Amino acid sequence: MASNYGKRMAHLSARIFNEVSRTTNDKSMKVVKIFSQLPNHHNKEITKWYPDHPKLDKIMKQLRAYGLYRDEHLDFVDEMERLRVLRGKGKVKRGEGKRALLKKE
Repeated sequence: MASNYGKRMAHLSARIFNEVSRTTNDKSMKVVKIFSQLPNHHNKEITKWYPDHPKLDKIMKQLRAYGLYRDEHLDFVDEMERLRVLRGKGKVKRGEGKRALLKKE
């Protein structure tokens, strides 16, 4: 057995370095280990797991505008809108609709 002074210094050292000062069983050590870990809302591995979708969306739109990325769905939507305009079914500009034409007469 260690001396009384040695026991007290070991206890003090454990308190300073946030270790368990008294002997405990495995069940209690598991609780100590869980509480000594970083909380999940501060853990970068958990909070930054998924990518930043708005930023990625903006980047992909820029790449599409530069011609470096092809989004087939948006290409299809643009082509359908172009064909509607060619058929005369496109969106009417503000002030050129049916009611505006009736007011001009």
